Amino acid sequence: MLVLLPPSEGKASSGRGAPLKPESLSLPGLGAAREAVLGELVELCAGDEEKAREVLGLSEGLRGEVAKNTVLRTAGARPAGEIYTGVLYDSLGLASLDTAAKRRAARSLLVFSGLWGALRVTDRIPSYRCSMGVKLPGLGALGTHWRTAMAPVLPEVAGGGLVLDLRSSAYAAAWKPKGEVAGRTATVRVLHAPTRKVVSHFNKATKGRIVRSLLSSGSAPEDPARLVEALRDLGYVVEAESPAQAGQAWSLDVLVTEIH
Repeated sequence: MLVLLPPSEGKASSGRGAPLKPESLSLPGLGAAREAVLGELVELCAGDEEKAREVLGLSEGLRGEVAKNTVLRTAGARPAGEIYTGVLYDSLGLASLDTAAKRRAARSLLVFSGLWGALRVTDRIPSYRCSMGVKLPGLGALGTHWRTAMAPVLPEVAGGGLVLDLRSSAYAAAWKPKGEVAGRTATVRVLHAPTRKVVSHFNKATKGRIVRSLLSSGSAPEDPARLVEALRDLGYVVEAESPAQAGQAWSLDVLVTEIH
């Protein structure tokens, strides 16, 4: 099982660990594309601060994020699973998983990123600010940049099992499973059952809990149909829609009555 996650805007500090070693990151096929983004981002943020803030879409209150990006090559690095601290990751609670579940997380979770493309949660990175929606002056739109780089790499990473896609739309655009891989991919929406609406905060929180439940239980469904069964066994209310034709992803709605 491969679980595709978005990053979080909120990030922990880099800490005092050893600095980034780009060559040690997983998915080495993305190395050149990572270096291109990293180099331009550092150069941009080391120059005109106002221009950098505009390009990155940062408010006045987030001005300090520009300075953070200038030292990406020398700042301390920590596992990505410790750097990302948003609602989804708080609910996932990687640090409190048991040893076996942590091993499963290291194998199955893949976090998409505007700067790094995609990472394992064990990859050591510094804290940074660069969303997938950014358009760098030299490289252009990061979504397009990563779409080109990921096309030959991600199908191999997906292997032959289930792909559970929990990404937000901006990050989903960076790689869309196609053909046979798409046929074993499931996308998930979390809906407030009484209103049938998506509520951002608890949508993220529930996705984090879903991943935690799968990792903690040791469940490893091999395809979308078995995923539906596994989630129902774990107590989730799931509505599933199989694709109309081969080569399309399954769509799953998880219904939640309480917003928390």
